Amino acid sequence: MGKYKRLQHILRPDDRTVIVAMDHGGTSGPMPGIVNPEITLQQVIAGGADAILTTVGVAKNFERVLGSTGLIIRLDFPATDLVTGVYDCELFIEVEEAVRLGADAVILSAGPGQGVERKTLKNLSRVAQECERYGMPLIAEMYPGGFNGPAEMITIDNLKLAARIAAEWGADMVKMPYRPGFDAVTAGCYIPIVVLGGAKTNNEEIFFTNIWDALRNGAQGVAIGRNIWGHPQPARVLKVLNALVHEKTDVATAMAHLVK
Repeated sequence: MGKYKRLQHILRPDDRTVIVAMDHGGTSGPMPGIVNPEITLQQVIAGGADAILTTVGVAKNFERVLGSTGLIIRLDFPATDLVTGVYDCELFIEVEEAVRLGADAVILSAGPGQGVERKTLKNLSRVAQECERYGMPLIAEMYPGGFNGPAEMITIDNLKLAARIAAEWGADMVKMPYRPGFDAVTAGCYIPIVVLGGAKTNNEEIFFTNIWDALRNGAQGVAIGRNIWGHPQPARVLKVLNALVHEKTDVATAMAHLVK
C-alpha cells in the first residue's frame, strides 16, 4: 500500500518522467548552478520538472519551494570530491527519515562488480525490504563496477545485468547510464528505467539524441542534473526534455525550444 500513490507524484499518466537531480551538493559542495538551491529549485520546477532528486538537507530546508513536486531522497553517500577510488557507497539515511520528509521515493547506488557488489547489493536488498514496510518506492542507481567506476565497465551486457539485478532484488525503478543498443537493457528488465545525464557536456545535439534513442528503446524517462541546472537557461533545457519524454517529438523539433 502507498507505493502506487507515491509513484504518481513522479510518473505522469503516460508513465514517463523528467527528474532533476540535485544531490550533487552532498559530495561536491556549492557547484555553479546549485550555489543557492532555492533559486535553482524555483527555476526547474517552473520549467516543468516532474520530480526532484535531492538530499535530506535540501528537502528539509526548502519544503515550501518543493511544494507538490515529486520528491526523491538519496539515502547513501559515495565520497566527496577529495576522495578517489571509493565506489562502495555507505547508507547514511534510513527510509523512515525519508517518510518524515514527505518523500515519494528513495534512491541508492549499487552495482555488480569486483569489490563493490557484496556491500552495495546487500544495501539494495535491505533497503528494498524496509521500503516494503513503509510503502516507499525504491529507485536503484545501477553502475556496473560501482559508482564512478571504470568507463570500460559500462557496456550493454553489464547494463543488462545491473538492471535485472535491481529488479530481482526489490527495486521499483532503475536509474542508469545509456549506451547504444539500450533496447537490450529495457527488454530484460521488468521495472521502469530512467537514464542519467552524466558529466556536463557542451554538445547538446549528441546529448539530446542519446536521450531520444534511449526513450525510443524503452527508457521511461530521464534523471539529469548538471546538464539542466548547469545550463545558462535551465527552463529551456527542461522544455526540450519534456518534448522528448512526454510529447515524443524528434530531436530537431524539441531542440527548437532552446532558442524560443
